[in-house]
Amino acid sequence: MIKDDHSSSISDAPPTLLEVRGATKRFAGVHALRGVDLEVRAGEVHCILGQNGAGKSTLIKMLAGVHQPDDGTIVWLGDEVAIPDPQAALSLGIATMYQELDVVEGLTVAENIFLGHEIERGGLTRRGEATRRARELLRRLGHASLSPNTEVGQLSAANQQIVSMARALSHDIKLIIMDEPSAVLDTEEVKNLFNVVRELTAEGIAVVYITHRLEEIRQIGDRITVLKDGRSMASGLSVKDTPTSDLIRLMTGRAVENVFPPAVPVPPDAPLVLEVEGLGLAGVFEDVSFAARAGEIIGLAGLVGSGRSEILETVFGARRATAGAVRVAGTELKRGSVPDAVRAGVGLSPEERKSQGLVLDEPVFVNVTLSSFERFAKAGFLDERSERATAREQAEALDLRPADPDRPAATLSGGNQQKILLARWLVHGTRVLLLDEPTRGVDVGARTEIYALIRRLAAAGNAVVIVSSEIEEVLGLADTVLVIADGRVLTTVPASDIDEHGVLDLVMKGTAA
Repeated sequence: MIKDDHSSSISDAPPTLLEVRGATKRFAGVHALRGVDLEVRAGEVHCILGQNGAGKSTLIKMLAGVHQPDDGTIVWLGDEVAIPDPQAALSLGIATMYQELDVVEGLTVAENIFLGHEIERGGLTRRGEATRRARELLRRLGHASLSPNTEVGQLSAANQQIVSMARALSHDIKLIIMDEPSAVLDTEEVKNLFNVVRELTAEGIAVVYITHRLEEIRQIGDRITVLKDGRSMASGLSVKDTPTSDLIRLMTGRAVENVFPPAVPVPPDAPLVLEVEGLGLAGVFEDVSFAARAGEIIGLAGLVGSGRSEILETVFGARRATAGAVRVAGTELKRGSVPDAVRAGVGLSPEERKSQGLVLDEPVFVNVTLSSFERFAKAGFLDERSERATAREQAEALDLRPADPDRPAATLSGGNQQKILLARWLVHGTRVLLLDEPTRGVDVGARTEIYALIRRLAAAGNAVVIVSSEIEEVLGLADTVLVIADGRVLTTVPASDIDEHGVLDLVMKGTAA
């Protein structure tokens, strides 16, 4: 393991808050952690990097009291401690914000913030005091306009994330763990998040920050610990002194130089597969038009809330268009009909793949064949042997790891779950692939694989439409880019004719208009 000896030798370094020494954890004989070390200092932002399956989630759940180590020790403020449950973690001053939103719909913002430690007197909840304190926390997070009395289910994913953060801050904490906190935030909200993090660290609170976005580490991090295959490959590296190429090598075991595969020109005589003409959804977006030939990748670039995802959902029929038309191979699709779109060869990989795209408790083979059950039905019963064989073929073709068709989808990494969705539409015989945030929650190594797979699918004759919050991803994959703001297409341009600054400039001007 690599250690930043220079950093650890500085005499005026902040005091050590947390130490994890040789932490080991097994699940059903499989090592999730293999002797992991971690040191977190008061008032620092300590970033944890690693590919999916590296052990990050197991480590933070250990610190949160969800899992206990099989071997190794946890030292808190100089004393060896046990963290048998989440309440014990909070009692020590350790709060955790998970990537999967943990708010309770049906309860208000204030009720969610103080859930489990309600403000009471004489056995009665003091709603007024809870509302007042919730408002203070929201103001501290830069969201004073968010009402404590709003029902959480009515909020956007970004605002639900803010509620989750406010809940963590409602405790007397010394360390807050943030697991992919920017995943559902737009550019301005990420800036606000970083301001909050800086305020917390200025107060001496430590932040353990987990992200797949390496550029965020440069903006907010102090030191880095890198995990790979359940081991700590480097501990306490200085952010400012460690090149990105070194971080990628430590995470993946190899250098990743060409993230985006080279583009393959689309022949001008390639058949037109998808036509979207004057598409509109009242109050959300209007007059969206574009066309995609076989082998072409169209990218939709814009901020969260610009209408990007809603455009994909309307093309797919999950939302009923109020204007315009969608045609596949010249045939117009029925508005608001998912079955009609699927029959025509349109497939959607949604942004929230775990809740909207996958049946997590079901095995891989069921998820792969979910849209093609009629192919595997015999005398009214599904032929599971045939389903498994088909899923195994797709697993091998897409390099699904592990290539086990009986493994529950929930146990796979984000990158492999994305491959399951792609396999589903390939089995169905899709001609148009709609990909909403295809690499959200996917580590840097798996991203490269997903990018190569998308290119391969396009080269096989599919038309692909991509939505991504990362402008670099849209520009790196797409042949043609639509820049969108406030539900309007600002421009349609070849990806080679615009850069990230040009997209942002258009978006900011379009949003202000």
